[in-house]
Amino acid sequence: MQQIEGTDNISSPLQRAVLTIGNFDGVHLGHQRLFNRVVETAQEINGTATAMTFEPHPMKVLKPEGCPFPLITLYEQKLELLSQVGLDYLIVVPFNLKFSQISARKFVQDILVNRIGVKSVVIGNDYSFGKKREGNIQLLHEYGNEFGFSVQVVPWEAVDNITQTRISSTAIRTAVASGDLILAKQMLGRYYQVRGTVQHGKNRGASQVGFPTANLKLHDELKPLSGVYAVRVLFDHKLYDAVANIGCSPTFGDQEYSLEIHLLDFSGNLYDQKIRVNFIERLRGEIKFESINALTVQIKQDIQNAKQVFESIQASR
Repeated sequence: MQQIEGTDNISSPLQRAVLTIGNFDGVHLGHQRLFNRVVETAQEINGTATAMTFEPHPMKVLKPEGCPFPLITLYEQKLELLSQVGLDYLIVVPFNLKFSQISARKFVQDILVNRIGVKSVVIGNDYSFGKKREGNIQLLHEYGNEFGFSVQVVPWEAVDNITQTRISSTAIRTAVASGDLILAKQMLGRYYQVRGTVQHGKNRGASQVGFPTANLKLHDELKPLSGVYAVRVLFDHKLYDAVANIGCSPTFGDQEYSLEIHLLDFSGNLYDQKIRVNFIERLRGEIKFESINALTVQIKQDIQNAKQVFESIQASR
């Protein structure tokens, strides 16, 4: 996948560009359905599979007092995920107030048609575009007839055939924030992951509780509900089973939100290392224990519960 920063850096129109447009926060299964259609159409017409996204997220510009929701995937992770969906080109548009004022017609004619050379646009059924979201699907069809490109509307994806819950970035944020990591995985097509750098903690893990922990300085915006989780840690191209506590450690009266991870089969120094944590399943909520000994007993049980989760995953393969 070739990445193009800004439409001004497109030197000449792409070959029969098949284009999808969006923020793609989470790069979830609904987004992947769009990408699949883009790739299939590009193959059919000997065209170029292309996606356009925006950085930063438009809401961070349009709501400067604070984005009303946490992002599922920060920019680095979103690019990694997009590089795996089969696109030929990814156009990253620097989003600013000036860009937000472009009319729907100018966006289509000047950018999509003249600069990108679009032959087909693939969108979801809630797509809107242009200044103040003035453009809708009907208007896009009209522009397609006028400028000579087709419009493909891909229906939204359901989590399953029973609940008919729509896969969306909003639904994923809700699932993660409520601790339902199993539902989040169903919508993402992968485990929800956070990333961070291991830092020195309060030296309580091994010395007081009896279990060494890696304390993570989180980079991600979206954080799972406080509690204890079965997780898998990716470090140095290897996966390690682990138990994680995310929250404020009420037994110790902490006020600082943190992520502490005990790796089950690991020995070594992780300080200052960047690691990735896949959240598998929530085991319990945070509890304030009457003593450190009671906490130690519970952690032993948490480890056993986590091992059962990992064994169940292994058995289902």
